[in-house]
Amino acid sequence: MSADPRLAALVDRADRLYRDYRLSSVRDWKARTGGLAVGYMPIYVPRELLHAQGVLPVGLMGGRDDLEIIKGDAYYQSYICHIPRSTIELGLNGSLDCLDGMLFPAICDVIRNLSGMWQMLFPGMLVRYLDVPQNFDRDLGGRFYRDDLEQLARDLAARGAAPLDADALRHSISLYNEDRRLVRELYALRGRAPWKVPTHELYMVLRAALVLPVEESTALFRTYLELVTHDDTRKPLDQARVLLTGSFCEQPSIGLIRTLERAGCYIVDDDFVQIHRFIQSDIPVDGDPVENLVVAFLTDAMASPTRYVETGVKGDDLIRRAEEGGAEGILFCAASFCDPALLDQPMLVKAVERRGFPWTAFKFSENSGQFQVIREQAGTFADSIKLWSGA
Repeated sequence: MSADPRLAALVDRADRLYRDYRLSSVRDWKARTGGLAVGYMPIYVPRELLHAQGVLPVGLMGGRDDLEIIKGDAYYQSYICHIPRSTIELGLNGSLDCLDGMLFPAICDVIRNLSGMWQMLFPGMLVRYLDVPQNFDRDLGGRFYRDDLEQLARDLAARGAAPLDADALRHSISLYNEDRRLVRELYALRGRAPWKVPTHELYMVLRAALVLPVEESTALFRTYLELVTHDDTRKPLDQARVLLTGSFCEQPSIGLIRTLERAGCYIVDDDFVQIHRFIQSDIPVDGDPVENLVVAFLTDAMASPTRYVETGVKGDDLIRRAEEGGAEGILFCAASFCDPALLDQPMLVKAVERRGFPWTAFKFSENSGQFQVIREQAGTFADSIKLWSGA
């Protein structure tokens, strides 16, 4: 635990924002500005476009293990992931009634179905299924995606947002460039010194930023980075350095992340809250800003189970990240019934085994509060790395 009260206060604020189902910060922002707030599901939406039109993008990632699902289970089968049930529950219990719209980016059939469900349940709300191209040719996939973005901008303007303006979009792109840069720095620092940036703490900060305007989230990241960089009270432990993959959509609970850390794992890379890192570098601000958003998605997005691998081999990016992060092993941590993650996993395992990384795999549900089995499995895995890998 840090001795710096400023860091403790920042983490406490992040925890409160993360746990606030009713989105009090969003309600406060709307009361101050009179602007629209639009929710979005994982993994990626063009937040720059929303911000340029005066809209607050609000990242939603389902519920946690403290949300009792009463109505949500009635809408979905038992053999799909848990995130749509909890999202429906939050919608029906009024937690999300401060939102003026919802965006459902192309992830899987379940999220596509959830977008249709939302249209029926909340007919007065702007609801868009945001399709994205799997063809990355600028004249094909690029044209398709640009049309999608321009239609979204028109839909937002029809609901009262400002019309899309090129200069405003360039300004928004520059703000989000800085936001992403700070997140990259935080991940790089954790890779170098994971004891300074505990993953459960970083995760809460990333989640808290989802409900803040970019100007505030950037300030949050900058302050957190400065505080943890200069905090010398946290000392390194003899733990195994692991990369965690598979949790890009439905997110594990804080309890599960803490469980992995307590089992002897330093998580040096992950795919949590991917919206902050989905575009991997700065988006140019010169020229046509809409086209710049399109090209960034086509050429600079993270490898993901939801994204076609145009070049190379499935798993190459995972190996690159593991090597750059100094990982000693791989944890496959997928949500139960997550088709994209679980269908990708055998191909990723082959890549991991070709490279010689030790690995283990388990599944979770966002409402799961029983972690003893996972702790024993992760602890045994961490011990085996330390005992037999020469680490």
